[in-house]
Amino acid sequence: MCLAIPGKIIARFEESGLPMAEIDFAGARNRACLSYTPEAEVGDYVLVHAGFALQTLNEDEARASLIELSRLSSLMAADAESESGS
Repeated sequence: MCLAIPGKIIARFEESGLPMAEIDFAGARNRACLSYTPEAEVGDYVLVHAGFALQTLNEDEARASLIELSRLSSLMAADAESESGS
């Protein structure tokens, strides 16, 4: 399963003629290409998969996505613990 993760753009720049951004993913920073979301600006939230920002999100959408991803992570951890205890 592949997931796109929401993050906040903290810097924009060009690299090899492509629009790029440094993105904050809940404290972890990484870069992503903005070719699919050229309208995205510093301060915007974007949904990123495989190094590409796929769409912009408003802050409420980004926070809701992060909450659901956290819940999914907790469920997966609990499932792994129950399997290892069997």
